[in-house]
Amino acid sequence: MTARLYIASDSSAGSGQPGAAIGVVLAVEHAVLRRSLRQLIDGDEQLDLISESPDLASATHTVLARAPRVLVIDLKLTTGGSTDEIRELRAQAPETEIVVLTMEQSPLAAQQAIDAGAIGFVLKDRADSELAAAVRCAARGDEFVSSRVAPGLEALRRAVGDGLSPRETEVVRLIALGHTSAEIALMLHLSRRTVETQRARIYSKLGLTNRAGLVQFALRRRLIG
Repeated sequence: MTARLYIASDSSAGSGQPGAAIGVVLAVEHAVLRRSLRQLIDGDEQLDLISESPDLASATHTVLARAPRVLVIDLKLTTGGSTDEIRELRAQAPETEIVVLTMEQSPLAAQQAIDAGAIGFVLKDRADSELAAAVRCAARGDEFVSSRVAPGLEALRRAVGDGLSPRETEVVRLIALGHTSAEIALMLHLSRRTVETQRARIYSKLGLTNRAGLVQFALRRRLIG
């Protein structure tokens, strides 16, 4: 992804047409959060809330019918937190940019959402300060990742240059932080055997023999610290 990475300090407007409000569709299951975000969007004169929905099906219907500039979607609405639905939405409505809302702070989750076609990745507990900026960036076609995740995402992208996949890079980060294979498997929704296989492959790729060396690698690549 070559787009610049914007974080919470960005506050400039943009909708593709000077002076035009940015059309937004909001898809969030939780009623209280949805109401809070609706108030946030309604209170911003640069944003125009076209509709809100508690489910993915009705949000998709509105997107296809109204072609908003930006869709804000809770990743929880997708099947098991999968990004497949994001990929399908982008194919069906290429003019609508997608901003994902999530509780998942993993840089890998951010990269997977972006790879699927999302352009924004906002943590729910940062939405009050970051969502409006993320929508404005999305309207310009610029990538936005929550400030708490952006440094890790940039580090992940650097580490991929060492021959590691994004998934392997996330495993490196978690190993360096001291998590066991069982804990990593739970965090990444993998089997323990898969994590152990990836651990062995990582050591082989990096030419390392122990965790101390892996921690030093993670520090140099700013995956931790």
